[in-house]
Amino acid sequence: MKLEVNGHEVEITSEADTPLLWVLRDELGLVGTKYGCGIAQCGACTVHMDGSAIRSCVTPVSAVANKSIQTIEGQATEAGLSPVQQAWLETDVAQCGYCQSGQIMAATALLAQNPDPSDAEIDTAMAGNICRCGTYPRIRKAVHLAAALMAEEQSA
Repeated sequence: MKLEVNGHEVEITSEADTPLLWVLRDELGLVGTKYGCGIAQCGACTVHMDGSAIRSCVTPVSAVANKSIQTIEGQATEAGLSPVQQAWLETDVAQCGYCQSGQIMAATALLAQNPDPSDAEIDTAMAGNICRCGTYPRIRKAVHLAAALMAEEQSA
C-alpha cells in the first residue's frame, strides 16, 4: 500500500487494519507521534489527514490510503519551525513534553480552520488533548501567539 506522509509517497507493508500510529512509528520510524491511551481519548497520537486532526491510534492504515498524512515531523520546513512550534517554545508550554506533539497538531488544525480563536474556542478545540502536567494556560497562550505569528506572516 502507498501513503503520502509529510509530502512524500511511501510504500508500506503493514496489514490494512494496522493502526496508522504503529505504521508511522514502527514501519516509517516517525516516532514523534506518541501512543497514549489506544482508544482515541488522550490526543497524544494526533496527526493530520487532509488537514484535519485525527487520532492515529484508532485509524486503520487502510482508511488513509490516497489521503495526505502529516505528522509532527512534517510541521517544520527548511525555513524553520512552524508558527505553532515557535509559539510553543516562546511560551515554554512543554513540561514533560509527552503530549506536546499531539497538542501542536491539534492547535495547527484549529488555526487552519479558525485563524483568530477566542479562549473558549481554543478550550473547545483542544479539549480532546490531555496534558497530565496541566499546561493548559500555556497552551492557550501559545495558540494565541501562533495566531499572531501566522497573521504577521500573511501580512508580510
